[in-house]
Amino acid sequence: MTTTPLPRMRSWLFAPGDSEKKMTKAIASDADIALIDLEDSVVPDRKAAARKMVADAIAAAPDTSRVWVRVNPLAGGWTEADLDAVVAAGPGGLFLPKAEGGHHVEALDALITPREVSAGLAPGSIRVAALVTETAAAMFTTGTYDNTPRLAAMSWGAEDLSSELGASEQRGPDGEYTHVYEMARSLCLLGAVKAGVAPIETVQPEFRDLEKLETRARRVRAQGFRGMLAIHPAQVAPINAAFTPSEKEIAHARAVVQAFADNPGAGALQLDGAMIDRPHLALAERLLAEAGE
Repeated sequence: MTTTPLPRMRSWLFAPGDSEKKMTKAIASDADIALIDLEDSVVPDRKAAARKMVADAIAAAPDTSRVWVRVNPLAGGWTEADLDAVVAAGPGGLFLPKAEGGHHVEALDALITPREVSAGLAPGSIRVAALVTETAAAMFTTGTYDNTPRLAAMSWGAEDLSSELGASEQRGPDGEYTHVYEMARSLCLLGAVKAGVAPIETVQPEFRDLEKLETRARRVRAQGFRGMLAIHPAQVAPINAAFTPSEKEIAHARAVVQAFADNPGAGALQLDGAMIDRPHLALAERLLAEAGE
């Protein structure tokens, strides 16, 4: 099975699949991934028309590798019609909502492959990201995504989970997520790292508060997330900035790598008055890889 190179994954900008204007704007934006939605933002009566619109938007995109499609969940009865419409257009990936374990990604893979072959695409060329905390059952399976085909990223969501829980609020008086949603975020992060894929932070609904958005994006990047979902074009720039290593970070990472290169037998060293050890070297090497070095 072919494994295609992945685009950067700092920013994933949603656009409804039944709005040609918004899809065009998302594809033309600076978002690393334009995430076209066939699920929540498209009502049932509009799904058939939206599928055709999405396929046309993908076909017209200058770089289809960065145009991904959120299909409907496997349990809803609409997924195969989504795939029939969009796979032949060759999107870079599919976003699977309400995933409840690695077996759901395997099931999606089994649906994609024959459609790729029929369209003349290399099997495996369309990648998959999974939303892994949208149901109560999903919370118990975030560690089961290892070695699942096509998987490139995992993200989490609070809205569908709160609906299933019957919860009237997701955040406390301080504006931060309450315990169960912080647990969902943590389980997504741990599951993605275990599976060796990119953990992606969920959306910030308050799209006008860009300062708050960038603060949150920088915080979750420091925790290990590699990108973030966006619901408005204005959110793309702050997200990209937050998930792009700064010159100061790059310089420090280079210094860490050089220090261990100069002392290949050392397990721990001093650098700028602080102790660094092999885990610091691994972090530095990863940051430089993200920066393209």
